[in-house]
Amino acid sequence: MNALVALCHFCELHGPRTLFCTEALHPPSPSPSSQAGIAVSGDGDVDRDGEGLTMRANSSASQRGEMCEGCRSLPASHPGFMSIDDETGIRFLSHQHPREPQLFSVVRQACVRSLSCEVTNCPCTAVLWTPQTTGWSSLFFNKWLFIFILISIRQVCPGREGPIFFGDEQYGFVFSHTFFIKDSLARGFQRWYSIVMVAMDRIYLINSWPFLLRHLRLTIQSLQSTAMKVFENEQGICPQRAVRMNSVFSPAVFPHQRSGNAARSLTSLTKHPNLWSSLHSSFSWLLKACGSRLTEKLLEGAPTEDTLVLIERQTEQEEEMNCWEGAQGDISKPRGHQFDSELVPEDQSSGPRFRSLRHLRQVLGAAEFRQVAWHVLMGNQVIWRGADARLIQSAFTVLKSLLPVGCLRSIPYSSHYEEAYKCNFLGLSPDVAIPVHVSSSEFSVLVDVSAETGHHSPIQDNISSFYQFYISSANTQPTDKGPTLLNKLEVALSNENLSVDVVSHCLLCLKEEWMNKVKVLFKFSKVDGRGREDTQKVLALLGTTGTGEEDNVRLLKFWMTGLSKTYKSHLMSAVRGGERSPSQ
Repeated sequence: MNALVALCHFCELHGPRTLFCTEALHPPSPSPSSQAGIAVSGDGDVDRDGEGLTMRANSSASQRGEMCEGCRSLPASHPGFMSIDDETGIRFLSHQHPREPQLFSVVRQACVRSLSCEVTNCPCTAVLWTPQTTGWSSLFFNKWLFIFILISIRQVCPGREGPIFFGDEQYGFVFSHTFFIKDSLARGFQRWYSIVMVAMDRIYLINSWPFLLRHLRLTIQSLQSTAMKVFENEQGICPQRAVRMNSVFSPAVFPHQRSGNAARSLTSLTKHPNLWSSLHSSFSWLLKACGSRLTEKLLEGAPTEDTLVLIERQTEQEEEMNCWEGAQGDISKPRGHQFDSELVPEDQSSGPRFRSLRHLRQVLGAAEFRQVAWHVLMGNQVIWRGADARLIQSAFTVLKSLLPVGCLRSIPYSSHYEEAYKCNFLGLSPDVAIPVHVSSSEFSVLVDVSAETGHHSPIQDNISSFYQFYISSANTQPTDKGPTLLNKLEVALSNENLSVDVVSHCLLCLKEEWMNKVKVLFKFSKVDGRGREDTQKVLALLGTTGTGEEDNVRLLKFWMTGLSKTYKSHLMSAVRGGERSPSQ
């Protein structure tokens, strides 16, 4: 992700200042200047002096001396921090200021806006910043008067603490979270800070809002709790409130603290010896995680039902992760949703695998494959039992291609039986007993996998020479008539002139064709509420009657359960919105 994270501070002497900045440098490419529209130079011309960067960015000699203890994080001679991502080769660099003058200007503007005018429910500050504003002196004739007004506004305006989003195409878009740190020597006993993430991609940044808010709050809460301990300790030694009430306030020295220590560094406020290296680690992880959690995919035409279901599941997984992290307080890497994956052997890195539907059909035999595929398409529970967990998982991977994503509920390998409502694909270890009500049910099929004796080295291309497959089911209904989708698929699988890739595309087209029929049937029967006779007429129009009619109807009803929530809610909202005519 082309973005950077910065920690900013509102200094009572010098106004908004950037304290610490972390940016990601991607590996060299033929046109590095195309990244984020900002040129990135090599390491040789990097000016590590924060004052030097200020000079280069602003070309103002007066800026050089405007650095106090509260405005500086790292010494000018400090080389900064660098971390390298071994997977991508991306380097994460941290210092007080960005590497380039263009970036300095962007971060500087984001810093000023986050700490001065960009606050919610505060119209009185909107006039203090406009894109045409270039300096503090252009706003007010008296610089100190301007600082006084800003400080006063920050104290009385509501909404001054918390997250906010702002920006434009020219200067980039900013996610900012403003917060305060307790300081016993500061005016109001607190100092204002903000963490900003700047990126040129507005949609990407908005979509990352919940993720950024969750993890930035963890960092902020850590800083605040650490500073609170220091504050309480200092107040216990010398309560400042009583001292100030007994002192006389002099307007002549308003810009300066009475104690003579107007600016205290964040390090002194938190007493954290490794504060900046810790922030570097936190910001670097945030950039990496934020960049990897969302990926762009090119979709040709409208998104398919599988795509919509995958998006919905990803959202549910993130919500589940949020609840888990909120309960456990864990800020480690996000956890993805996992089904029951117990007892999966880790030492089976090699061995036979099913590569495709055609390969599975060749190993099982045409009749046995059709029986298993029929149960898959009808929504029955398909159980594989054997010692080779990875072989069973490869079989499931191949068989899952027969169904829409919304119809898949899989437990790859388990030490005990799971009911059909939990999963329609179930892998079991060889010693697991199948309950009687399952073995006697016509809505399940069992595939027992046993190793041939005398063989010790399984051959990838000849699974049948190493394993034997026993298929059993209480179903007595013949599977040779339908459904139509299976008949067409077997024609493609038996045609050796068609490659595996061509067969895969044929299956994809067949699934899309029947998914469209499912949508019509759902709209007609569930949404419009038509009767049985009308439904039969629609089924005839869809071409599902005739040979294998019963299997076709069962397939449509099962696949109806895999429709995305997005599609269903769209149809229901259309009906509630009055799109259906009274005659319907």
